[in-house]
Amino acid sequence: MKYARQTQTALDRLDQSLMTLRDMIKRGENAQAIQYMEQGDLKERFGELQSMITISQTGNMGAMGTQSVGNL
Repeated sequence: MKYARQTQTALDRLDQSLMTLRDMIKRGENAQAIQYMEQGDLKERFGELQSMITISQTGNMGAMGTQSVGNL
């Protein structure tokens, strides 16, 4: 459950960052939007989520965040 909760929190943060990006683009703040994607919160949020997924794959965790026990 802890992995699922952490993943959901990371997804929520990414979603908030995407909404911020959308708002910047709607206001015509394209230069700021590019910077936000390449160097700002959006890049950080994506990196956090990507790290969590990578760690879960190398940590032998199953799809539900539980220890894999092999084929039955």
